[in-house]
Amino acid sequence: MTTGPITGSTKAYREVEHPGVDVPLRVPFRRVHLSDGDHLDLYDTSGPYTDTDAVIDLDAGLTPRPGVVRDRGTQLQRARAGEITAEMAFIAEREGVPAELVRSEVARGRAVIPANHNHPESEPMIIGKAFGVKVNANIGNSAVTSSIAEEVDKMVWATRWGADTIMDLSTGRDIHLTREWILRNSPVPVGTVPMYQALEKVNGDPTKLSWDVYRDTVIEQCEQGVDYMTVHAGVLLRHIPLTVDRVTGIVSRGGSIMAAWCLAHHTESFLYTNFEELCEIFARYDVTFSLGDGLRPGSIADANDAAQFAELRTLGELTTIAKNHGVQVMIEGPGHVPMHKIVENVRLEEELCDDAPFYTLGPLATDIAPAYDHITSAIGAAIIAQAGTAMLCYVTPKEHLGLPNRQDVKDGVIAYKIAAHSADLAKGHPRAQQRDDALSKARFEFRWHDQFALSLDPDTAREFHDETLPAEPAKTAHFCSMCGPKFCSMRITADLKDSIREAMDQKSAEFAEQGNRVYLPLTS
Repeated sequence: MTTGPITGSTKAYREVEHPGVDVPLRVPFRRVHLSDGDHLDLYDTSGPYTDTDAVIDLDAGLTPRPGVVRDRGTQLQRARAGEITAEMAFIAEREGVPAELVRSEVARGRAVIPANHNHPESEPMIIGKAFGVKVNANIGNSAVTSSIAEEVDKMVWATRWGADTIMDLSTGRDIHLTREWILRNSPVPVGTVPMYQALEKVNGDPTKLSWDVYRDTVIEQCEQGVDYMTVHAGVLLRHIPLTVDRVTGIVSRGGSIMAAWCLAHHTESFLYTNFEELCEIFARYDVTFSLGDGLRPGSIADANDAAQFAELRTLGELTTIAKNHGVQVMIEGPGHVPMHKIVENVRLEEELCDDAPFYTLGPLATDIAPAYDHITSAIGAAIIAQAGTAMLCYVTPKEHLGLPNRQDVKDGVIAYKIAAHSADLAKGHPRAQQRDDALSKARFEFRWHDQFALSLDPDTAREFHDETLPAEPAKTAHFCSMCGPKFCSMRITADLKDSIREAMDQKSAEFAEQGNRVYLPLTS
């Protein structure tokens, strides 16, 4: 397992006082040290795994944070009461925004703080369109491959490169134990799809599922500390016929399981009919709903169809019920959508779901690039994030092909951090352009080490540079192997700037000299 600081940076903390906490809240940042003596603090999700002073003991788990309150309601209920919680104060410092903005957005239901009372190891974060676009990384074993150690390693690896939340989608052996190890060591919120474990309890037969099995699974996961759960309560019996003529049918695992149960029993989904009881359970632990898009399109041909939007209308109905119970809600979205149909998804979600935060998988803008779907989906992700999506679920190069490994996880996270940051720039989010400006300045001044350190992936940036110019003196050279010493546009431009400044200085001197001359009158 790789730990230790990311190249060119160290862990830094800012302390925030809060009246409800005896000790200052320590808000983490990644401090990039620049060769010109300056530094830049970046949003950091890596927990202690990039802290040189930290001793990592996966058996012991992370140290619980102070300020966790278990008996005063959910973040939504407390925000509505006018309270700025310790979590809100922490988030305000992290995001660089007023604490009142955090409280008001949560109170309105336009933002959520996934923070189960039983997951005190996580560092508070917020998902909402008024804040930085977040990225989720899916991990989890399958019946075919992977182990507990591998999945914990993927969690550490994903958060190192910037994953804001983790979803444990384990479907194989030791689901409970895998989740326990992930939760106790995760510095970010953890989400699940309870349906997967419930299905394991009935030996994989969807028709044998019941509300009792599902409810007990949800409580089990709430007790462990799961922060948000995908619940496919919007897949109704009457929606299923709308999927018959689709090219790819129902591609959501949870959606297909629920559809199979409804058809087998010829009755309405037990998730829909028992939704209010589910709300009561979630409110007890402050678990956030991630209302699943069980009928999302799995191909370009199925995008924005009747089945997808029928479910979305139902999710709007469920959003109102959940908020009435004081439960935080976000809405999951597609899927596979061509570029010209993407923005309509955000508009309808906001209209039908009372502005609840949108959390989307991609969407993939084309279907033709297996092994490159981290790219096809990052294109759609950037568009949908600029339009208002609050969190992006990453897609790895292995999407549609197999269980992602460690490198796939990193590739997926980096692709989605690019999409999220691009959207933050377009939306004018506080601090977003600082990093771009710092890197551009370092690039123009040929401060290669700074350029590496400020990038999303310093190690790969350095590796690519060093493939052709590995010697240390090349780190101060005013060229790279693309243009060489004679054709580097930035070096030429820098020389031009020097020439222009010299000419301007000369002109200024001439004007000054002319201004000091004494002119005699033309006539005596």
